[in-house]
Amino acid sequence: MGPIPGFHAVVPAGGAGTRLWPLSRAGRPKFLLDLLGTGRTLLQGTVDRLVPLTGPDNVLVVTGARHVTAVAEQLPELATADGLDRVLAEPSPRDSMAAIGLAAAVLAHRYGEDVVLGSFAADHVIDGAAAFEQTVREAVGAARAGYVVTVGIGATEPSTAFGYVRSGTPLGVADAPSARHVVAFTEKPDADTAAQYLSTGEYSWNGGMFVAGVGVLLGHLHAQLPALHDGLRSIAAAWDTPDREEVLAATWPGLTKIAIDHAIAEPVAAAGGVAVVPGPFGWDDLGDFASLASLLGAQGRSSLGDDALVLKVDSDGALVAAGSRTVSVIGVPGAVVVDTPDAVLVTTRERAQEVKAAVDAWRARGRDDLL
Repeated sequence: MGPIPGFHAVVPAGGAGTRLWPLSRAGRPKFLLDLLGTGRTLLQGTVDRLVPLTGPDNVLVVTGARHVTAVAEQLPELATADGLDRVLAEPSPRDSMAAIGLAAAVLAHRYGEDVVLGSFAADHVIDGAAAFEQTVREAVGAARAGYVVTVGIGATEPSTAFGYVRSGTPLGVADAPSARHVVAFTEKPDADTAAQYLSTGEYSWNGGMFVAGVGVLLGHLHAQLPALHDGLRSIAAAWDTPDREEVLAATWPGLTKIAIDHAIAEPVAAAGGVAVVPGPFGWDDLGDFASLASLLGAQGRSSLGDDALVLKVDSDGALVAAGSRTVSVIGVPGAVVVDTPDAVLVTTRERAQEVKAAVDAWRARGRDDLL
């Protein structure tokens, strides 16, 4: 159906992906990696999904200053003849509200308050392009009716790893026929609570995708956190001028560090201003090695790198990421073995969420070279 007029995609590309250490490091986090063997990194795959909906000139990536060069190298299509930056560099991490708010303010300054922004994480995996595109089109329709819109991921299990969105009555917007009012966002629940949520049919996973008019989004930010709003507006006004670095240095360090969920989604939902569009597509936030193993297993694979270097005996479900050495796994079902030149990780899929503890422990020992 072609690009959506007046629609711009924002791709926050941050975080170190510590639960995928030692593959993912602070200097080269998971969004810069081809973890699924597709020939495209997670970041490239995200932009590939979005360009048909926006066109190549309407995608912004917001990333840390240390990753700007790598992002630009992976996405040369974002460098266009108009001279406008489409890779926005954050001097330091200030959480998702600052990242998305910066993009919204820059878009408002460049194109006006009426354009619609959609925020999509750089490191998620989505299966089902047609369903994804239809969901985004509905979300834009609801956004043009004045709502902040989130995408509700159909829960396949009572997971305790994700937050949830509770849906209410239909929105009644013609361009978003499946959209519903959001009753509330809930934090990650325990297993019993998650099971209760799913039994009602009212809950979906919060995939962290948000769509809104930039004027609407910035208006809510002004109402909730006026100092953060004003700081981002001043930075955006200087972004395409020689004053950018001076204004950034003076303003960015003092910005409130807060997630968009807490800054806008939750309070605005309580006031009736948030809608949810169901996302009937495969989705995974690739949060740990158990998730990666499941995605590779769906492709009939159980290893990363050269399969000739991997030997598994009586080790069903084991995931091996081999480097330059052979790796043999004998009698350890569900094992996770990751071999890199300077670090080896051995754990299990069951304990995959605990890998971050290893990163914290090495940091405590002063081994920042491993991080």
